[in-house]
Amino acid sequence: MKRSLVVAPLVLGWVALPASAAVGPGLAHDLTVAAMFQQADWVVKTVMGVLVLASIATLSIWIFKTWEIVSYRRGIGRALKSLAGDGELASFTQLPDPAAAAMIQAAISELQRYPVGRRYGFAEGIKERTAARIQRVEAGQQRRLSRGASVLGSIGAAAPFIGLFGTVWGIMNSFIGIAHSQTTNLAVVAPGIAEALLATAFGLVAAIPAVLVYNAVTRAIAGYRVRMNDAATQVMCLLSRELDAELEVRRKAGPPHVV
Repeated sequence: MKRSLVVAPLVLGWVALPASAAVGPGLAHDLTVAAMFQQADWVVKTVMGVLVLASIATLSIWIFKTWEIVSYRRGIGRALKSLAGDGELASFTQLPDPAAAAMIQAAISELQRYPVGRRYGFAEGIKERTAARIQRVEAGQQRRLSRGASVLGSIGAAAPFIGLFGTVWGIMNSFIGIAHSQTTNLAVVAPGIAEALLATAFGLVAAIPAVLVYNAVTRAIAGYRVRMNDAATQVMCLLSRELDAELEVRRKAGPPHVV
């Protein structure tokens, strides 16, 4: 986000500079986007500058979240393939996905609370506590993945209204100018209204990508959450099999001999 704050003034300057060259000596008004931006009121310029910053933030979050979610989805996919095999929980501590690895660690730490050979008597409690800790792992991973999504939602919801504010302010100033000039000539009225409507266009340009990216990120996070649930199920199955195996060993050994 710090880079966005550095890049934004450069973008605004690039937009504003062509306006001076575009307005010729014989033209009263140049209706290109750059010229209308330069000729707009300072409030409208501020609104459009905020919307440009919002667009840069949307692009930055989109790039970062795409990289983050893709890497996590690859990791959880490889982790699910590993968990589908047989083996003890201790053999799955190096899973490529941090959430799945944390689930395995939670199950192992609960098992280690009891000595080997006596865990079968506490099987239900071990499973319940492991399931509770796995839910905390899932919730923490979802919060981590959701960072930045709220910014996209805020931009998508607020940008049209910010642009509308700039438009209302610009049209108000246009009507004030009409009253001072005492003319309703369309050639005089149209440029000011066009400059005001440009703020609404900026708002829509900032809002539409933000909404689309927000929906895409939300769907991707939901898909990853489903895979996390699959990983949690696999971990609980491994834990249950390990406890059942210990119980079976105990049964084969038979009751302790009393001397």
